[in-house]
Amino acid sequence: MQYLIAKLVTDFESGKLNRRELIQGLGLAITAASGSTATEAASPKGFHATGINHISYEVADYARTRDFYADLLGMKISADNGQECELSFGDTLLLPRKRMGNRSRVDHIAYTIANWDKTAVAGELKRRGLRPQPDDAAGEESFHIIDPDGFDVQICSGPLRRKAR
Repeated sequence: MQYLIAKLVTDFESGKLNRRELIQGLGLAITAASGSTATEAASPKGFHATGINHISYEVADYARTRDFYADLLGMKISADNGQECELSFGDTLLLPRKRMGNRSRVDHIAYTIANWDKTAVAGELKRRGLRPQPDDAAGEESFHIIDPDGFDVQICSGPLRRKAR
């Protein structure tokens, strides 16, 4: 265990891992050491959310929204393609996108859960009657579901790693 933690820290300090990857690695190491298993992800009490992965916005003026959050809250802009970008703060991303409909809205909120096991997660979501829709386009394994109020919720395996479009 000490070797694994030392390796994670060394990789972080040498730039091989970002902060999010370091924390995720440490969390997995601690989980493994405590005897937890991936099947605990689908316990009768549900999943264990470890954070908000990202919040997806559809906005009227994408550049105005991007600049507002970057200027006011110091969010770091990345992956800007002129239609959408990533605004990072802490371990979370805000994704403003040029809106498709007539009104601006929060498109969905994504939550990262611990102990990801795609089969177990899908089974638990189905058991609860939530009809999970797979969405692996963002470079992570995830499912979209609809919450009791009709909002799109994404359940994610880990940090968002967007694929090139």
